[in-house]
Amino acid sequence: MPKRHNTMNFYFEGAKVLDRLDAKQGSIKGVIATLPEKDRKRTAALVIETLKYKSVLNDVLDASKLLKEEKKITSRNLALVLLHDLLLAKGIQASEGPVKQAILRHKTRLHSEFTRIKIKKGVKSVTELAATGDERAAKIPRYVRINTSCWSTEEAVETFIARGYSLDGPFAHSKGFARDEHIPDLLLFSPDIQLSDDPLYTAGKLILQDKASCFPAYILSPPDDDNGVVIDATAAPGNKTSHLSALMQNKGTLYAFERDKRRFATLQMMLAKARCKNVQPVNADFLTVSPDDPKYNSVTHILLDPSCSGSGIVNRLDHLLESESESMDDRETRLNKLADFQLMMIKHAMKFPSVKRIVYSTCSIHAAENEHVVRDALQSEECLSGRFDLASPGDVLPAWKRRGIPEEMNNPADAASLVRCSPGEDATNGFFVSLFVRQISTAEAENKKRKGAPCANGDEETPSEDTAIRRRNKKKKRKKPQALTVSS
Repeated sequence: MPKRHNTMNFYFEGAKVLDRLDAKQGSIKGVIATLPEKDRKRTAALVIETLKYKSVLNDVLDASKLLKEEKKITSRNLALVLLHDLLLAKGIQASEGPVKQAILRHKTRLHSEFTRIKIKKGVKSVTELAATGDERAAKIPRYVRINTSCWSTEEAVETFIARGYSLDGPFAHSKGFARDEHIPDLLLFSPDIQLSDDPLYTAGKLILQDKASCFPAYILSPPDDDNGVVIDATAAPGNKTSHLSALMQNKGTLYAFERDKRRFATLQMMLAKARCKNVQPVNADFLTVSPDDPKYNSVTHILLDPSCSGSGIVNRLDHLLESESESMDDRETRLNKLADFQLMMIKHAMKFPSVKRIVYSTCSIHAAENEHVVRDALQSEECLSGRFDLASPGDVLPAWKRRGIPEEMNNPADAASLVRCSPGEDATNGFFVSLFVRQISTAEAENKKRKGAPCANGDEETPSEDTAIRRRNKKKKRKKPQALTVSS
């Protein structure tokens, strides 16, 4: 066993991950992705298993009064990860030291309290004490996007068939799979299949990405020529970035922004693994970038998938955090802060002089982060002066039936231009996607027609002046909503 496995640092790292999750600094998968790759699997296993049994471990901890009696253990989360290995694994895997001794001094009492709780709950096995997952997850296939920067979907299908898989559908049997009807290059497998150690995955040929998460890049429809310039404003961990790169056929330039250093390192590894040759990763906050910077003023397409509540995620790990109590007032405050930030991102993207298409997406089910943000963006000065409007429904995944919520929009008809995914009903995680397009003026449209030139990708031929007037009139008729401010 490597020497590092005998140190207490492993448990300190696990406790730090739990601290970050308590502080709502990201999803379980997102926080774990920032860990050094050599320690990631082992730490992830400890964190996930501790979360599964967190409720009962907390009960044992409180009943034993360990934290009151042992001053060496200053962190509850450190106590939880150590307690997990003591009671539910093969013991604490660390060399002797003051922290380990502090736990072992209470070993008999801890085991006694654990046994008492099992009897009280009437369980026959320890696994019955674990938090149960979201039952909707069983209805979601394992989605696998073929990385066309490495090989073709046809080659991938042939490879899986050669392995004994058959195109019978993901729920037919353990080796059944299918091609997705909405997203090219996306395959559906059984929810129980594990591909994280598959050579095709480790080689970057397969991307494990939920179907709904593929919608933003596909709907943005980036250019696939040598002159295309695109921005992914919040790129880590890199799934959507690699999808954009593949859709661009590794041509043009794709700027991928990530402000967090640890997540930026994860992004760089992902892009290298996926062989994204046209991506320029930028360790910076997208909001600090000047739209007039010569480096970025030719950008025509921007993908915005900013931080959100993650309330739509059901098939990953975050159901383990749902038991954490949060008052209605606290939730509303948190959603408002997120909405402030999300709206700011859209308004900033609209300032780029050459941008024609902007996708805004979330993995949230809350209207506060979805329809309301889009509604406010449509009323912003940046939108009106930039001549932006929502793309027509036919330009936003027209075969997808579930749309936005009409009563949450100022103009109910706008909801038809928005895409929603419902967990448990659409065989995906909960998701939301919108597409803003810059309209061209009547004069510009007439000029293009005279020259026989088609409208550029993202331009609508509807006169933008008429749309701007309609939106300004609506804005005057309503009381202007109170402006949201971003907390520092």
